[in-house]
Amino acid sequence: LLRGVRLHFDKFIKDLKPGDLEKAQLGLAHSYSRAKVKFNVNRVDNMVIQAIFLLDTLDKDINSFSMRVREWYSWHFPELVKIVNDNYLYARVAKLIEDKSKLSEEHIPALTEILGDEDKAKETVEAGKASMGQDLTPVDLINVQLFAQRVMDLAEYRKNLYDYLVTKMNDIAPNLASLIGEVVGARLISHAGSLTNLAKCPSSTLQILGAEKALFRALKTRGNTPKYGLIFHSSFIGRASAKNKGRMARYLANKCSIASRIDCFAERGTTVFGEKLREQVEERLEFYDKGVAPRKNIDVMKSAIETTQNKG
Repeated sequence: LLRGVRLHFDKFIKDLKPGDLEKAQLGLAHSYSRAKVKFNVNRVDNMVIQAIFLLDTLDKDINSFSMRVREWYSWHFPELVKIVNDNYLYARVAKLIEDKSKLSEEHIPALTEILGDEDKAKETVEAGKASMGQDLTPVDLINVQLFAQRVMDLAEYRKNLYDYLVTKMNDIAPNLASLIGEVVGARLISHAGSLTNLAKCPSSTLQILGAEKALFRALKTRGNTPKYGLIFHSSFIGRASAKNKGRMARYLANKCSIASRIDCFAERGTTVFGEKLREQVEERLEFYDKGVAPRKNIDVMKSAIETTQNKG
C-alpha cells in the first residue's frame, strides 16, 4: 500500500507541477545533511583525530631527523654525542657551536643555558679543544646548521601541537581525558573513527582496540586473546602488578566506556565524572595491592551528579 502511495503520490495532490517532488526531496536531503553537520564547532572530534595522527608522524620524523643531525655533525665533533644524550638539545648545541675550532670559554654561559648544567658546558668546551673530528668546509657547516634549525622548529611545532591536542580533548571529551589522559584518549577516538563510534563500543571492544591483529591471530590459532590494546599505554596498567594487568585493563576499559558515553551524549561538558572514575580506578589498584575495599559504583555516581548539580 505504501509503495503504491509513493508511486502515485504526485497524482493525489492538486496543483503539483512536474519536478516539484524532486525539488522537495532535494531540499529535504539538504536540510537533513545540514542538521547532521551543524553541531557545536568546539566538539568536532575530527580535529583530534587529525592532530593525533600528525603528532605520531612528527614523533617519528623528529626522531629520524635528530639521528641524522647527530650522525652528520659527529663527523666534525664526535665527542659531543656522549656528552649530550637528548636529541633536541643536541640539535640546539650543534647550532650554537657551529665550528668546534672556535669553541672557547665565552661559549660556556650560552651552553649552560641550553644544557642546564655548567659542568657539561665546560666538558663540551674541553672536548672541542681536543676533538678528533674532521674539519668541515663552510658550506657543509651551513647545511648542518640549517638542518639542525629545521629539527628545532619541528620539535617546537610538535610542542604547540600537543598543547592544541590537550585543549581540544578537554573541549570534546573532558571526562575521558581526565580519566586516561589526553593522548591515549585521542588515540582511542582516532582508532574508533569518532567519539560517537567509541561511545557505541562495548567495554570489551574498547579494551582491545588497537590489538585487532593479535585478536584475530588468537581466534585463528585458538590461543589466548589479547588483554589490552591502546589502553596499555595508560599509567594504570603500568602500575598494576603482572598478575593483575588483565583485570586492571578490563576495569579501566569499563570506566573509559562510561566516560566516552557521558562525553558524547551529555549536553554540558564537565570533568567531574572523569575525575570520579579516575578515583575509582585508583581505589581498584589499591584493592588489588592492599585489599582495601573500594566504593560502590552507585555511590560514586551519586556524588558525581551532586557535584555537577552544585556547580550548575
